Amino acid sequence: MRVSIGRAVACLVIAAAIALPAFGMSAGPSALNSNAELTVKYGCSCHNNGATSDRAVVMITGVPLMYEPSDEYLFTINVADSLTLSGGDGNTRAGFLMSSDSIGTFSWDDSENLRDADGREGDVSHSEPSNDGNWQLTWIAPDSDVGSVQFWLAGNSVDGAGIPDDMDYWNLLSFSINPPGTISLNESSSTLETRTISVGSYDSLFLLEVTDAQLEQERQDALSHRVFSQGNLFYWTSLVALIVGAVFQREILERKYDDGPEYLAAELAYPQGARRAFASVLSFYLAVSWASSDGPMNFQGVDFSKFATGTAFFVGAWAAYGVYRTLLASRQEPKIQDIL
Repeated sequence: MRVSIGRAVACLVIAAAIALPAFGMSAGPSALNSNAELTVKYGCSCHNNGATSDRAVVMITGVPLMYEPSDEYLFTINVADSLTLSGGDGNTRAGFLMSSDSIGTFSWDDSENLRDADGREGDVSHSEPSNDGNWQLTWIAPDSDVGSVQFWLAGNSVDGAGIPDDMDYWNLLSFSINPPGTISLNESSSTLETRTISVGSYDSLFLLEVTDAQLEQERQDALSHRVFSQGNLFYWTSLVALIVGAVFQREILERKYDDGPEYLAAELAYPQGARRAFASVLSFYLAVSWASSDGPMNFQGVDFSKFATGTAFFVGAWAAYGVYRTLLASRQEPKIQDIL
């Protein structure tokens, strides 16, 4: 009998351990918290012992001061740990719940991983935790003037452990949009533009202090980048100058001593000249295309667009010089050993 009771207790403990991550609501919070209050308005009662935290930064952009009937407004929601935003080692997964009390409607793209909130029609929630804490959704205003529209936004930044512990932080944000006709269309453009509304740690949002070590690192990075760029410039410029100088010297000496390239038979000269001409035209085409493009050619954080453009011009010129040397060789008088 005691063995059966012990096994039953063990099964219950195992079942509770397996079910515990479900309380994390990874697919989005329920409409009511454990206190039977609306989660979107009164917050979560499980994460962080039910207390809000300034470490959870909740932000929404694209909010107009006044709505027009049936107009669509694109909202961008961002939820993050303020420690992570300031460059620290904080939470990297997030979720949210948003409501307008069913005034107007929400819509979104399927790629945004959003869904209708559980147990409350008209609200919207994440369908799975986000690694970047960013979502976009559209609010479609009601088709008539219904007065001011109030919005509620709850967001949480979690550690990804799967359980609602003290390392999960959440915060609440509330705002309203004025009804049509509240603001004159003659107001300045800055008044009519959309707003960004946020709540969370002020220091992490606006007072990101740059330390002396960070300033020194930035100075060293800029110095190394300048040395690298100037070193490359001087090296390749010197190399090209040496090559061009050697070519000119050979041309002068060949004319001085009435010498030239070795004889090249026509059946060999034509395909060789055609290959070099094709390489020249292709290289010049690429060089001109890259030179006229503003797009960078990044590799491991370095822009190689100028280097690639210069190399293409040099290869094109070298191939064109090769065509000239091929023609020059085909016009040489064959010697006895060439005929034999």
